[in-house]
Amino acid sequence: MRNAPAEADRSIPELLQKLAAETSLLIRQELALARAEIMGTLRKAERPAIAFGVAALFALGAFGALTALLIAAIAVAVPVWAAALIVTVLYVAIAVAAVVSGRTALKQMGSPLPKQTIKTVKDDVATVQAGVRRGGMS
Repeated sequence: MRNAPAEADRSIPELLQKLAAETSLLIRQELALARAEIMGTLRKAERPAIAFGVAALFALGAFGALTALLIAAIAVAVPVWAAALIVTVLYVAIAVAAVVSGRTALKQMGSPLPKQTIKTVKDDVATVQAGVRRGGMS
Protein backbone atom coordinates (compact mmCIF):
# COMPACT_ATOMS: atom_id res chain seq x y z
CA MET A 1 0.00 0.00 0.00
CA ARG A 2 2.86 2.37 -0.82
CA ASN A 3 0.74 4.22 -3.38
CA ALA A 4 -2.19 4.78 -1.04
CA PRO A 5 -2.43 8.34 0.25
CA ALA A 6 -1.50 8.92 3.88
CA GLU A 7 -4.44 9.11 6.28
CA ALA A 8 -3.80 12.82 6.82
CA ASP A 9 -4.06 13.50 3.06
CA ARG A 10 -7.46 11.82 2.65
CA SER A 11 -10.67 13.82 2.45
CA ILE A 12 -13.40 13.46 5.04
CA PRO A 13 -15.69 11.56 2.63
CA GLU A 14 -12.85 9.12 1.87
CA LEU A 15 -12.18 8.62 5.56
CA LEU A 16 -15.88 8.10 6.27
CA GLN A 17 -16.13 5.57 3.43
CA LYS A 18 -13.10 3.75 4.82
CA LEU A 19 -14.67 3.85 8.29
CA ALA A 20 -17.92 2.39 6.93
CA ALA A 21 -16.04 -0.38 5.08
CA GLU A 22 -13.88 -1.26 8.08
CA THR A 23 -16.88 -1.16 10.40
CA SER A 24 -18.72 -3.55 8.08
CA LEU A 25 -15.69 -5.87 8.05
CA LEU A 26 -15.43 -5.70 11.84
CA ILE A 27 -19.11 -6.58 12.24
CA ARG A 28 -18.75 -9.56 9.88
CA GLN A 29 -15.70 -10.75 11.80
CA GLU A 30 -17.48 -10.35 15.14
CA LEU A 31 -20.46 -12.32 13.82
CA ALA A 32 -18.11 -15.08 12.61
CA LEU A 33 -16.48 -15.17 16.05
CA ALA A 34 -19.88 -15.31 17.75
CA ARG A 35 -20.94 -18.14 15.43
CA ALA A 36 -17.74 -20.08 16.24
CA GLU A 37 -18.28 -19.59 19.98
CA ILE A 38 -21.91 -20.69 19.75
CA MET A 39 -20.98 -23.79 17.74
CA GLY A 40 -18.34 -24.67 20.35
CA THR A 41 -20.90 -24.30 23.10
CA LEU A 42 -23.40 -26.42 21.17
CA ARG A 43 -20.81 -29.17 20.74
CA LYS A 44 -20.21 -29.15 24.50
CA ALA A 45 -23.98 -29.31 25.08
CA GLU A 46 -24.40 -32.46 22.98
CA ARG A 47 -23.73 -34.98 25.78
CA PRO A 48 -25.98 -33.23 28.35
CA ALA A 49 -28.72 -32.95 25.71
CA ILE A 50 -28.57 -36.69 25.11
CA ALA A 51 -28.72 -37.30 28.87
CA PHE A 52 -31.80 -35.07 29.16
CA GLY A 53 -33.37 -36.89 26.21
CA VAL A 54 -32.86 -40.25 27.93
CA ALA A 55 -34.26 -38.80 31.16
CA ALA A 56 -37.31 -37.48 29.30
CA LEU A 57 -37.87 -40.87 27.71
CA PHE A 58 -37.83 -42.63 31.08
CA ALA A 59 -39.96 -39.90 32.66
CA LEU A 60 -42.52 -40.50 29.92
CA GLY A 61 -42.46 -44.20 30.77
CA ALA A 62 -42.95 -43.38 34.45
CA PHE A 63 -45.85 -41.11 33.55
CA GLY A 64 -47.43 -43.99 31.64
CA ALA A 65 -47.01 -46.23 34.67
CA LEU A 66 -48.57 -43.56 36.90
CA THR A 67 -51.49 -43.29 34.49
CA ALA A 68 -52.01 -47.04 34.62
CA LEU A 69 -51.84 -46.91 38.42
CA LEU A 70 -54.44 -44.12 38.60
CA ILE A 71 -56.78 -45.97 36.25
CA ALA A 72 -56.37 -49.22 38.21
CA ALA A 73 -56.99 -47.46 41.53
CA ILE A 74 -60.12 -45.69 40.29
CA ALA A 75 -61.31 -48.91 38.58
CA VAL A 76 -61.82 -50.42 42.03
CA ALA A 77 -64.88 -48.16 42.40
CA VAL A 78 -66.06 -47.72 38.78
CA PRO A 79 -65.76 -49.64 35.49
CA VAL A 80 -62.32 -49.51 33.83
CA TRP A 81 -63.58 -47.42 30.91
CA ALA A 82 -64.96 -44.82 33.34
CA ALA A 83 -61.68 -44.78 35.28
CA ALA A 84 -59.75 -44.21 32.04
CA LEU A 85 -62.17 -41.43 31.09
CA ILE A 86 -61.78 -39.74 34.49
CA VAL A 87 -57.97 -39.80 34.22
CA THR A 88 -58.12 -38.51 30.63
CA VAL A 89 -60.42 -35.63 31.58
CA LEU A 90 -58.11 -34.79 34.49
CA TYR A 91 -55.08 -34.70 32.16
CA VAL A 92 -56.92 -32.56 29.59
CA ALA A 93 -57.97 -30.09 32.31
CA ILE A 94 -54.37 -29.80 33.54
CA ALA A 95 -53.11 -29.33 29.95
CA VAL A 96 -55.70 -26.62 29.21
CA ALA A 97 -54.84 -24.78 32.43
CA ALA A 98 -51.13 -24.92 31.55
CA VAL A 99 -51.77 -23.60 28.02
CA VAL A 100 -53.94 -20.73 29.29
CA SER A 101 -51.36 -19.83 31.94
CA GLY A 102 -48.46 -19.94 29.48
CA ARG A 103 -50.33 -17.97 26.83
CA THR A 104 -51.26 -15.28 29.34
CA ALA A 105 -47.65 -15.02 30.50
CA LEU A 106 -46.42 -14.70 26.89
CA LYS A 107 -48.94 -11.95 26.12
CA GLN A 108 -47.84 -10.01 29.21
CA MET A 109 -44.18 -10.43 28.25
CA GLY A 110 -44.60 -8.67 24.91
CA SER A 111 -42.15 -8.85 22.05
CA PRO A 112 -38.76 -10.46 22.78
CA LEU A 113 -37.02 -8.15 20.29
CA PRO A 114 -34.69 -5.51 21.78
CA LYS A 115 -36.66 -2.55 20.37
CA GLN A 116 -34.45 0.18 21.82
CA THR A 117 -31.25 -1.45 20.55
CA ILE A 118 -32.72 -1.91 17.07
CA LYS A 119 -33.78 1.74 16.98
CA THR A 120 -30.37 2.91 18.17
CA VAL A 121 -28.52 0.82 15.57
CA LYS A 122 -30.81 2.08 12.79
CA ASP A 123 -30.26 5.67 13.95
CA ASP A 124 -26.48 5.15 14.02
CA VAL A 125 -26.47 3.67 10.52
CA ALA A 126 -28.61 6.52 9.21
CA THR A 127 -26.29 9.09 10.83
CA VAL A 128 -23.18 7.52 9.29
CA GLN A 129 -24.85 7.24 5.88
CA ALA A 130 -25.97 10.86 6.02
CA GLY A 131 -22.46 11.91 7.04
CA VAL A 132 -20.94 10.01 4.12
CA ARG A 133 -23.39 11.63 1.68
CA ARG A 134 -22.74 15.12 3.07
CA GLY A 135 -19.00 14.59 3.14
CA GLY A 136 -18.66 15.02 6.88
CA MET A 137 -20.16 14.32 10.26
CA SER A 138 -21.94 16.96 12.30
